Amino acid sequence: MIITNKKRYCVLIPVISLLFILMLINLSCVNSPAKESIPEKKIAAKVPVKPPSSYADSLVISVSAAVFYQPDSVQLEKFKTISSKAVFETTTHESFYQMRNAKMVLKKYWPQIEIHEAVRIRYLKFIKEDKAITIIDLDTKPDIYGLFLFNPKKEPVFADMMNIDTALGFYFK
Repeated sequence: MIITNKKRYCVLIPVISLLFILMLINLSCVNSPAKESIPEKKIAAKVPVKPPSSYADSLVISVSAAVFYQPDSVQLEKFKTISSKAVFETTTHESFYQMRNAKMVLKKYWPQIEIHEAVRIRYLKFIKEDKAITIIDLDTKPDIYGLFLFNPKKEPVFADMMNIDTALGFYFK
C-alpha cells in the first residue's frame, strides 16, 4: 500500500491539533486566576503548650520502676484555661484510662517493678547501678501525663502507655 503525502498530512493534522488543544488547556489551568486567589489552608491541630510545674521537688529512683507523672492541681488548672474544653476532657479521660490499664498490667505481669506516681514533682532523678545519674525535668516534656520506665542497668525511657505490654517486654528483658 502506498501512502501519499496527502494522506500523511491528513493523519498528522488531527494529531497535531489535538496536541495543541491539550497544551492550551494545560496552560489555561495552570494560570487560572481562580487557583491563585484561593489561599492554601494549613490544617494543624492546635496543641496547647504544657504549663510549668508549680513545684521544684525531685523524686529519686534507684530500683526497677515505672514512674507515672501527671500535673499538679495548679498546673492542671492552667492547662484547662489554655486548652479547649474538648482537648482538656479528651486528654484527662484518655490519660486516666491509659494509666489505669498500665498499672493493672504492671501489677499482674511485672509485680517486681515498683510503681511511683509523680504528682507534685518537677524532676525525676534516676540513679543507675554504676552510680551514674540521669535527671529528667518534666517541664521539658510535652505530654502533661506520661510514664517513664527505669532499669538500674539502663537509661530511663519514656514509654507509650497504649503499648505498655510491648514497652515493658522490650525494656526489662
